[in-house]
Amino acid sequence: MANPREQQEQPRPARSPTPPIVTDDEDSDFVDEEISIGDRDDSATMIDPLYTQLPPVRDDLATHTSEVQDETVQVCLPYLSGDIDVFEYNEHGVPRLAREKHVRFLHGNLGRLPSRFVAADAARPWYMYWVLSGLAMLGEDISSYRESVVATARSMQNETGGFGGGPGHLSHMATTYAVVLAISLVGGEEAYEVIDRKAMWKWLCSLKQPDGGFQVCLGGEEDIRGAYCASVIITLLDLPLDLTPESPAWKPDGNANLFTGLADYVRRCQTFEGGISGQPNAEAHGAYAFCALGCLAILDNPGRIIPKYLNLPLLVSWLSSRQYAPEAGFSGRTNKLVDGCYSHWVGGCFPLIEACLATNDGAGGHPNALPAPDHSLFSRDGLIRYILGCCQDETKWGGLRDKPGKGPDAYHCCYVLSGLSSAQHQWVLDEDTSDWYVLPYLDGGEQIFDSKDRIKPIHPVYAIPQQNVRAVKKYFGDKGGFF
Repeated sequence: MANPREQQEQPRPARSPTPPIVTDDEDSDFVDEEISIGDRDDSATMIDPLYTQLPPVRDDLATHTSEVQDETVQVCLPYLSGDIDVFEYNEHGVPRLAREKHVRFLHGNLGRLPSRFVAADAARPWYMYWVLSGLAMLGEDISSYRESVVATARSMQNETGGFGGGPGHLSHMATTYAVVLAISLVGGEEAYEVIDRKAMWKWLCSLKQPDGGFQVCLGGEEDIRGAYCASVIITLLDLPLDLTPESPAWKPDGNANLFTGLADYVRRCQTFEGGISGQPNAEAHGAYAFCALGCLAILDNPGRIIPKYLNLPLLVSWLSSRQYAPEAGFSGRTNKLVDGCYSHWVGGCFPLIEACLATNDGAGGHPNALPAPDHSLFSRDGLIRYILGCCQDETKWGGLRDKPGKGPDAYHCCYVLSGLSSAQHQWVLDEDTSDWYVLPYLDGGEQIFDSKDRIKPIHPVYAIPQQNVRAVKKYFGDKGGFF
């Protein structure tokens, strides 16, 4: 996805000192092999040692990467060990969700922002989606924003189809995706009718490429983001799959449509590691893995299509390797640091894979098939500890962040909460209706978070609540075509 998050330090007063900020490319000599947990209350005794001490197996070769990883562990351990006294911990040593603070923080991101945010001007559709999605997951009624979303979306729509990052900006697949999701979140006929579906369809046809993929804008790059965003937009808005004669992918015999060759394009993006790259022959990245799986799950039943087009055992191995100990959060790439946003981009892959393994429809004899898992394919408890312990800003301002020492922002609020939602819920695909159903995830064990800290579930493919997906699909499905 378009990712302007590095430009998003949120406006707030000066705060008390925090642990050192750790980034992938900073030089620092802050490496201390002695981990001091300090005095902990009784709840800390409930914390598995996996989250409170260094990994038992460590490489003796010190590199810049390993040193920065050690720094990250040092920064995270006090938060995972129950040593930060500003948090209120439950009996499992897990901080409670500061729901009200996060709600206030998100509402503040939909107002007028300081002048330094001009660098993120083209990300306005994203701010709408990030904030509205975060508020919806926290249980807030966001219908009051409908009028503002309508006015903002209308100002960004181009006559040639799609939405730009602002008035007069070139239409882009990523900003169009964000606007369509924001409209779906607030819902209602007034919001739905903003979208010029016929112009949208023609614009998407102009981006469809002969090799099966999509450009993200006219003359722009072709990548897996375009494939996923296009699949979401087409199915939410019930757009025709037929191509216009002007489309680069159009064929005179009519044997091509918007989805032709798309699964093959996704397949070519799987790397030797097992992960998914943005384009064929590039580096595997967690966000692209989610886009690939989401795209395939839209095209067909996950149990059929995922093992057919991807090396599933290799992908599961790569995704599992993204979860670290002791932090228990996810990294986005090999040899990179944990980051709260990958709670969604990587953590959100597992519900789709587990649904694939649970249905396994028609894939039983496929070489890329795997048996249904007896337990979750990742540590849900570990991810929940990382999110509630390390990703909640501990000051009075609230918000969610990458890791301790970083500031909160709207991007991380959205995707950290999305990851928390995935970890707290289990999605089941009904093979007869192709509908998704959600259940609380327990896996036979004890729930480590308080029930009042459960957030709203989001659809595993569309990343907005299921009721919003059903509503927008029904509205446009009932309208029929526009020829």
